[in-house]
Amino acid sequence: MKLANRVAVVTGAGGGIGRATALSLARRDCHLALADIDGEAASETARQARALGVRTSVHQLDVANRAAVRGFPAEVGIIHGRVDLVVNNAGVALGGSFEQVSEQDFDWLMDVNFHAVVRMTRAFLPLLRDSDDARIVNVSGTYGIVSPPGQSAYSASKFAVRGFSNALRHELDGSSVGVTVVHPGSVATAIFRNARAPRDAPAHELEHGQAVAERLLRLAPDRAGEIIVRGIERRKARVLVGTDARVVAWLERLSPVHYWNLLKQSTGR
Repeated sequence: MKLANRVAVVTGAGGGIGRATALSLARRDCHLALADIDGEAASETARQARALGVRTSVHQLDVANRAAVRGFPAEVGIIHGRVDLVVNNAGVALGGSFEQVSEQDFDWLMDVNFHAVVRMTRAFLPLLRDSDDARIVNVSGTYGIVSPPGQSAYSASKFAVRGFSNALRHELDGSSVGVTVVHPGSVATAIFRNARAPRDAPAHELEHGQAVAERLLRLAPDRAGEIIVRGIERRKARVLVGTDARVVAWLERLSPVHYWNLLKQSTGR
């Protein structure tokens, strides 16, 4: 896929993987519509992208807001005139076992991590169909491949993104719109530091879980962004980001039921 002079919409563009992916696209002369619930963070990404010479717009957007997402394509269309790429990257994290997580928190996470992906896809698909070469890129994760304890809600949302993306790819086969699902490994972002915690979860469990996550977060976001964008250029159906993502995918194929017996030795859980 030739990205020069295309227009990409990137959610969660204020930092981490979203910012890194946006800047990797900008380095390929791809114009950007940057969305984030944190408008100031998205503006900083835009500043860096404009320094690379691309047209960039900033949109403060809560992807869980149905009406805002519904009106977003028209807003982007007025500024950019077209959309060729949508990167559904915005996401949140929630720790705790299923019994610890409240129904309200579970629904909140699913609304941001999964339902927002569906809403964004539904909203932008008509514009994408007008492009001669378009792509939807949905960020799942390694927890969309394997399901560790203490991540029932988060894993459910990421498996949902994976299943939706795979089915959508088959439905759009033969059209000008492709679908890529991305499984980032341990990318050094703030998602787990900013994770919502159950009110009644023991403090020592939360501290241990965060310490494990922080220890595993090694891959630089800039590197992750480059891997993702290279996958887009190659029209890959699935992009595994990082060695740990490739290892996890291999272990799951090797032992789809008992993989956790092997993984827990390395995570200390």
